[in-house]
Amino acid sequence: MRGMLGRLAAFVLAVSLAAAAQQRDKAADAREADHASGSHQDPQKESGQAATTSSSKETRPDLSPPQDDDKNHPESSAAVREAEDAAGLYEGDEIGGIQEFKPWNPHKALKDVEVGDFYFKRKNYRAALDRYREALYYKDNDAVATFRLAVCQEKLSDFTEARKAYEASLKILPHGPFAGEARQALDRLKSENAGPDSSPDARAPR
Repeated sequence: MRGMLGRLAAFVLAVSLAAAAQQRDKAADAREADHASGSHQDPQKESGQAATTSSSKETRPDLSPPQDDDKNHPESSAAVREAEDAAGLYEGDEIGGIQEFKPWNPHKALKDVEVGDFYFKRKNYRAALDRYREALYYKDNDAVATFRLAVCQEKLSDFTEARKAYEASLKILPHGPFAGEARQALDRLKSENAGPDSSPDARAPR
């Protein structure tokens, strides 16, 4: 009797071990099939790849021009060139759109105006012209220097530049002390009989 129970127990144990081994084999086969097909990935890797892809797309905007942009806007390159040129990118004395700085010295400009008046009163208009120009170099848009520059240019028969300087002085001070004389000079220069001897002595520096 004992012998039969022992053989039965051994048989049950053997069947159980065989079933367990079969299940392990099936599980191994399934893992190998998933690995071969590439369908199984680590969940942590998947989440990391998704985060990387999302971040890279957000930080890399599409800067390429629209399709057929050159055909639809053939003048765009010329406009860009003009804008860059206006910003000073192509000037010899300017770098990166930063223009060359001029010295600012109003005291030096005032002294130049005084010396220019000295030459003007002695009818040395060429020397006076140079000092008024130098005054404008140290203090641009100075109304007095601009007006007296125009007077010198008119005295020297440079009527085109004189007209420009008179107009510039009126833009600086439309109602300044020399505004009336500047308008009279412009009317005189626009007339057909404008000449170097037609300017009144009232415009001389006082």
